[in-house]
Amino acid sequence: MKKLLFFFSILMFSGLFAQQKPDFWNDIQEFKKQDSLNPPPKNAILLIGSSSFTNWRDVNSYFPDKPIINRGFGGSRIADLNFYAEDLLNPYHPKQIIIYCGENDIAYDKEKTTASAAFKRFKQFYRTIRSKYPNIEVDYISMKRSPSREHLWPEIEKANAKIERFMNRKANSEYIDIVKPMEDGTGNVRKDLFLADMLHMRPAGYEIWARTMKPYIK
Repeated sequence: MKKLLFFFSILMFSGLFAQQKPDFWNDIQEFKKQDSLNPPPKNAILLIGSSSFTNWRDVNSYFPDKPIINRGFGGSRIADLNFYAEDLLNPYHPKQIIIYCGENDIAYDKEKTTASAAFKRFKQFYRTIRSKYPNIEVDYISMKRSPSREHLWPEIEKANAKIERFMNRKANSEYIDIVKPMEDGTGNVRKDLFLADMLHMRPAGYEIWARTMKPYIK
């Protein structure tokens, strides 16, 4: 009887844990699995962020002479980068970290996240990076103006401005603006760079990103 009760308690605990897994738990475990099967190189360029990195599956082909580790996980917020900071930073010993994240903080939080709140989260993540890697290059790619999120552009613009000012004051740090390169000659967002959802990008969008990022790549 005791063995039976113990067995059921294990089943209940396992089921409860499965229900209570934090967001993106499986993505992080998949990164760990990849690292165990193919140990990542040291002194690589580490990409951390949301789906714009996740979907850039051929990023290595844009920078063929650079070792790149892509650790973007779709739908993530800067809040999630902070939650999983140890898992995202500890294994890699990179020479450079490039971050693309923030859109989802403003778009998806249950309580509307302001530019100030998103910026506060970014500062926390930046400081965590610096506590581990005080001297490496750390760059932030500005939040793009996704056509499907036009109603959020004013808040995104404010957040970008706050992060830009912050990064400009820091050593070995750069703010990489991709808003202007994704505009047409009249200052409008080029919708042809986006998939049908008007959120994620076509290869032409990534070509612009790669050209814009190239001067910053170490």
